[in-house]
Amino acid sequence: ASFSADEVIRKRLLIDGDGAGDDRRINLLVKSFIKWCNSGSQEEGYFQYQRMLSTLSQCEFSMGKTLLVYDMNLREMENYEKIYKDIENSIAAAHEKISECKKQILQAKRIRKNRQEYDALAKVIQHHPDRHETLKQLEALGKELQHLSHIKENVEDKLELRRKQFHVLLSTIHELQQTLENDEKLSEAEESQETQMEAETKQ
Repeated sequence: ASFSADEVIRKRLLIDGDGAGDDRRINLLVKSFIKWCNSGSQEEGYFQYQRMLSTLSQCEFSMGKTLLVYDMNLREMENYEKIYKDIENSIAAAHEKISECKKQILQAKRIRKNRQEYDALAKVIQHHPDRHETLKQLEALGKELQHLSHIKENVEDKLELRRKQFHVLLSTIHELQQTLENDEKLSEAEESQETQMEAETKQ
């Protein structure tokens, strides 16, 4: 029966662990052990014994390297989890800021409504006999209207800034997700290439 390339790679990985050539070393160790058992001379037996020690050292080194890689991957996963939590906290903070800005906008709208009522009242007051007092009130209302206009402009500026910050945050999340996907694809491609190269070497 014919096997696809993915099936061949999968079987090689199942046999060879992480693709570090452990199956070849184990086979070599078994062959050396059989030759050592069947060695006819002391010199040949000593040579096979040294060869077995060398193969065992290679296996131990490969195992140590695999453990180091595993520990590094664990640390990277913990780091990514921390980054995800920081991003989630930043998003939550951004939502809170947006909610606060919305409240400020509602307050500005109420202030604007009050200002309109003040304008209508000012028009009525203009017909009051005491013109001097009326002018003072109009001046005070003008200052208050100017102050409210500044408040409205500040609230609108803050809201626009929060929107931009939230957009930048979403863009950063998207870029991080794309980077993680690219890293995963690159790792899979490298493992596939190493497995293929090892298979060609054995042939």
